[in-house]
Amino acid sequence: MRYFFKEVPENLWRSYRWQIQNRIKSLEEIKRYIKLLPEEEEGIKRTAGLYPFAVTPYYLSLINPEDPKDPVRLQAIPRAVEVDPKVQAHGEPDALKEEGEIPGLTHRYPDRVLLSVTTFCAVYCRHCMRKRIFSQGERARTKEEIDRMVDYIRRHEEIRDVLISGGEPLSLSNEKIEYILKKLREIKHVEIIRFGTRLPVLAPQRFYDDKLLDILEKYSPIWINTHFNHPNEITEYSAEAVDRLLRRGIPVNNQTVLLKGVNDNPETMLKLFRELLKIKVKPQYLFHCDPIKGAVHFRTTVDKGLEIMRYLRGRISGFGIPTYAVDLPGGKGKVPLLPNYVRKREGNKFWFESFTGEVVEYEIEEVWEGF
Repeated sequence: MRYFFKEVPENLWRSYRWQIQNRIKSLEEIKRYIKLLPEEEEGIKRTAGLYPFAVTPYYLSLINPEDPKDPVRLQAIPRAVEVDPKVQAHGEPDALKEEGEIPGLTHRYPDRVLLSVTTFCAVYCRHCMRKRIFSQGERARTKEEIDRMVDYIRRHEEIRDVLISGGEPLSLSNEKIEYILKKLREIKHVEIIRFGTRLPVLAPQRFYDDKLLDILEKYSPIWINTHFNHPNEITEYSAEAVDRLLRRGIPVNNQTVLLKGVNDNPETMLKLFRELLKIKVKPQYLFHCDPIKGAVHFRTTVDKGLEIMRYLRGRISGFGIPTYAVDLPGGKGKVPLLPNYVRKREGNKFWFESFTGEVVEYEIEEVWEGF
């Protein structure tokens, strides 16, 4: 449902350029559409310059103005809690230690690297794990900076997988996107290129551009990792964006973040993952919210995440259940978490808990020893 901007002609609404040019970025602008809570008004004022505010008309139109706990509202509109001393006392700006010797390049796992190519975002999500870049202004990496990152990849033959992120990497011009992809595809040991983008959620109109899709298809295999957090974010526009990508042979995976007050209940997550499968998006990860300064108020307990994972089992096909993971601090990598379904073990005899809660005894032996 489009709560706002119903007077905007469909041809303009479907324009990515129009969406970006008309982002709402100030207290005065947002008050035209929503009666702000006192903590939101204070939040916009107090986060200015530190964690600035911007939201596309499209994403704003998903907010129910009558619901102060609307899940899109909580992700898009600042609240004073972000700069509350109790929140600021916890977490780190770069908790995952992404900053390295080469600006924009993170080489954590042996076979893959992360390239952060811009600080610009269509929407500055309040839970962002790179919230530290908000105050840096909106800029893209220069060609010289990109060339330096590409040269690093060229010299490290163990790298086979490149994740291009930001900010919002697909906010770059088509020409600059092709420049990066062409450079990477000239490196023989680079097999996979991925984009970490939230545009299917925040401004899906970007994927109505056939020239962009031509470029992505040309440098295949390209994968898209996106970031739907709530069923309300899945619309006819986002479904069309995904469909256009899939028709060009570009798979779309989703990485949801577990957020207090937004999606931290089992029924919401079940609906989200069912709706994602309906638009042919694979739920890949459910991430525990990172300890990022200015965003720790969104964190739940790990037990809450395990409760959700247990609830999903038996209620949705296995390929619709993501991996619940914690990203370890200090850049130590992701750790998958699962509920424990082994209740007891004696040698090769196990007592498993089924999805219905029944305890089932099952003896598992290696029948063909030495085979």
